[in-house]
Amino acid sequence: MFAGPLDVSIVRRARTTGLLELQIHNLRDFTHDRHQTVDDRPFGGGPGMVLKPEPIFEAVEKLGDAQTRVILTAPTGRPFTQAIARELAGYAHLLFICGSYEGVDERVREALVHDELSIGDYVLTNGGLAAMVVIDAVTRLLPGALGDDESALQESFSQGLLEYPHYTRPAEFREMKVPEILLSGHHAEIEKWRAEQSKARTKMRRPDLLGGKE
Repeated sequence: MFAGPLDVSIVRRARTTGLLELQIHNLRDFTHDRHQTVDDRPFGGGPGMVLKPEPIFEAVEKLGDAQTRVILTAPTGRPFTQAIARELAGYAHLLFICGSYEGVDERVREALVHDELSIGDYVLTNGGLAAMVVIDAVTRLLPGALGDDESALQESFSQGLLEYPHYTRPAEFREMKVPEILLSGHHAEIEKWRAEQSKARTKMRRPDLLGGKE
């Protein structure tokens, strides 16, 4: 599941150049019974299965140390944002526990997890996809990952707003023209236009990001 998204584009380049070291671990490797059991029925009854505490505790204790930030991906986590991505980019070692089935034994949350993250108000088959989203967003913020670190500062959400519109050649396509200001060469006016467009787009599409400020 992880092999495709984490082996292409920016994440792949970060890995091959040594900016990012990424290891995938199978929870079954930390079991000791014949069937490599990682889940069991929930106490109290109900549908589904719950990830057992023993293999998760053993995995975290073997793979992490005092400097490791342990993150659980789960629908109950705080909504993942660009600000959180910047926060996580400052840690030397992140260890993701990918929630699955009906979730993890609550003792994992209580004793091991430093943070819980959700990538949206919906339910996925497991937390692996969410972990990959977080890894991609964090990797982009590592110095040198984008080639031009300025790119990360100008993207949507980096300044708390959606990004301004972009145009490229040709200047006119099917009677649709690029705004004259972008062809003017007046950099100060271009920056002003971009700031205005960014705020206007945010107000129209994501007014919640403005926090009541116009």
